[in-house]
Amino acid sequence: MSTRELDFNSCYVAVSARDSRFDGRFYTAVTSTGIYCRPVCPARTPARKNVRFYRHAASAEAAGFRPCRRCRPELSPGAPGWDVRADLVGRALRLIGDGEADDHGVSGLARRLNVTERHLHRLFVAELGTGPLAVARTRRLLLAKQLLTETHLPIADVAFAAGFGSVRQFNAAMKESYGFAPGDLRKAAGPAGGAGGPLLAAHGLTLRLHYRGPYDAAALLRFLSARAIPGTEFVTADAIEDATYSRAIPGGWFTLAPARDHIRLTVRTGDTRQLARIVARCRRLLDLDADPEAIASVLGATSLEPLVAARPGLRVPGAFDGFELAVRAVVGQQISVAGARTLLGRIAARAGTAVTVPDGEAAPVTLLFPTADQLAGADLTGLGLTNRRVETLRAVAEAVAGGLIDLDGAEDVPETVAKLLRIPGIGPWTTSYIALRALGDPDAWPGGDLVLKKTMQCLGIPAEHVERWRPWRAYAALHLWNATPGKTGHNA
Repeated sequence: MSTRELDFNSCYVAVSARDSRFDGRFYTAVTSTGIYCRPVCPARTPARKNVRFYRHAASAEAAGFRPCRRCRPELSPGAPGWDVRADLVGRALRLIGDGEADDHGVSGLARRLNVTERHLHRLFVAELGTGPLAVARTRRLLLAKQLLTETHLPIADVAFAAGFGSVRQFNAAMKESYGFAPGDLRKAAGPAGGAGGPLLAAHGLTLRLHYRGPYDAAALLRFLSARAIPGTEFVTADAIEDATYSRAIPGGWFTLAPARDHIRLTVRTGDTRQLARIVARCRRLLDLDADPEAIASVLGATSLEPLVAARPGLRVPGAFDGFELAVRAVVGQQISVAGARTLLGRIAARAGTAVTVPDGEAAPVTLLFPTADQLAGADLTGLGLTNRRVETLRAVAEAVAGGLIDLDGAEDVPETVAKLLRIPGIGPWTTSYIALRALGDPDAWPGGDLVLKKTMQCLGIPAEHVERWRPWRAYAALHLWNATPGKTGHNA
């Protein structure tokens, strides 16, 4: 399939086979029922004459179709390929997932991307068949549908958690798009609403985050565990196969736990309005929208074949916050993993904010990592950082706080890298690492990394083979890092 046009025959074959590899790549709309489904829907395959295919759920909904209650399109993994293309539509989709359109409207989204609203709309229609407003609306509706189905969260809280401005707006949108009120869906879900629970301090709210298999959760959690910032992050360490990852957020924390075919996200907070952003950022942190088959098809045909075969489903650990990852990269230059973690913990303790949790709660994490504004004005002397490192951190913080650099994906990756390179103390390796983890560039290659160089030498892989790994060099780096006993990559 091309990037803009869906090949009908290929899509129909995938639907007939219920091929999970295509889950999230497109949606099947059935004209005789008015329903759109995932390619893996267990329902009987519709007749060819009654089928339409759409690249995005919003495109199907804009054409008047409603989501299937059986296969539940809201559970689809995200569409792969946008990070590979790294174009404006891909960056816009990332910001929409982060709630930018909910908070500031499409006009604010366009300003963040430095384009006109008209140009942004034209690109979305060309690529997806519908505009950014419809995409943002569908994202809200599908998250609300999942919350209504899987949790006991009150309907009013569901509205705000999904990004709607009012309960009235939420009710109207559900009736207009899906033909039923939120309460009707809640009743159809039955008691307990599925896998979730009430948003209470003792239990939290639980949602399922799906991905395309295979998924090497153990390797990713091992990577995060080695770098967990004291007080801000915590990875249970009894057995990495059963480990969970917890992170502080304003007003509470969340925990991620691998399950059979999904990641279980449990959020404990009194502020449901940030839920959509948490879900989007957790997906990026755990690289849940990657396409392991596409990655393996390229890397597995090169000198990395033994490594790819040994670790199917290896993912690139992302970042929950782009600025924090940049601080990690700067602090971690030329020191050990343990040393970088210690310094980052000191920075968080000095400049961060304590998390306010409900009375009686035993929080696994208690500290929010400082924002760019906080770090720009913080006194970082006496923490063990060199003066030059302090100056670099302050320069990065001031650039981000002042809006000169955007580390959450709004800018073109080469543009962001060029701006970072102009800051004294930041070189090619640091920018590559930031691109790899914070900016989601699947082809980022930290070529100056000593572990990568030594591993390639040890395996007899010539330096020129790096070009054969495009556009998945970030995944090649992870395979090489994981191939070294006792190593989980660079210290950052």
